[in-house]
Order: sequence, then C-alpha cells, then structure tokens
Amino acid sequence: MIKLLRLDERLIHGQIAIKWSRHLSVNRILVLNDEAANNDLIKKSLMMAAPSDVKVAITTMEEGINLLNDSRAESLSILVLVKTPQDVLKLMKSVNGIKVVNIGNYGRVAPRQGSDARKLYRNNLYLYDSEVEIIRQILNTGVECNYQTTPEDKPDPVNKIIQ
Repeated sequence: MIKLLRLDERLIHGQIAIKWSRHLSVNRILVLNDEAANNDLIKKSLMMAAPSDVKVAITTMEEGINLLNDSRAESLSILVLVKTPQDVLKLMKSVNGIKVVNIGNYGRVAPRQGSDARKLYRNNLYLYDSEVEIIRQILNTGVECNYQTTPEDKPDPVNKIIQ
C-alpha cells in the first residue's frame, strides 16, 4: 500500500531517510525517475542516502507504475518519491490507491523554463504558472494534497497555498 506520494526534487536525502521513513513506518521506498533509473552514479548516490533498514528501488516511471499496480504491492508499506509535478499527475492517473500527496521541496533546483523565475509559494516551494496548473489538476482528483517538509511541520493544504 502506498503510505505517501511525495514530490521532492532531491528524491532521497536526510529528511526522507531519517524522518519520513520512520514517521510513516515504511518498509519500501520507491523512487520513480527515468534519469535516476538510467544513471548509475545518481542511483548509487541515492542508495547511499537511503535508510539501511528499508528496501529501496529506483525505477523508471513506467516500471514503477507497473510495480505499484501489482497486487503484491498491497502487502507492502511504500513511500513513493517523484521529482516533478508532472510525475505526480501521471501517477495519479495511472495508479489507484494514492490517498495523500505531499509536496516537500520543489523548484529551487528544478530545470528552468526560459529566463522567467519561479514564484515563491513557501520556503521550499517555487512554481511556474504552468506547474500551478498541473497542481490544480492533481487537486481536482480529490486526493488530499499538502505541503509539509518534515513530519514535525504542520501540513498546509496546497489548495490554500496556490489560490
């Protein structure tokens, strides 16, 4: 079962390894990112940052969708990590059972679109208008969507952030 789908452009890092994985009591972390899945250096770096007591898989988006749609995934406790709002939307359309979307860190280091700067919405959330539109589509699915960098922070409903 998917415990949480998190948008975090850093994918696996200290907050994930130490705070989120323990807070959610997950036994699996699934990173869905084509670039990471196809780059051994990125893969190794992410694996080094991962908690030692949790199984980690770094797959392409399509492989990850297949894994999450496999009935055997229901018996697992999974934290899913993606890097872009587009990835979140694709998962929402392709995988059943996503109950919560968490936005943690996005927009500081994500690739730029032209020369425009992203707008600051929260300390670690920067978005272009086109990305806000994608997040609105995510919100339209009816799934709970919040901004929360660490489990200790109070979840902030994304619909109030991007009004």
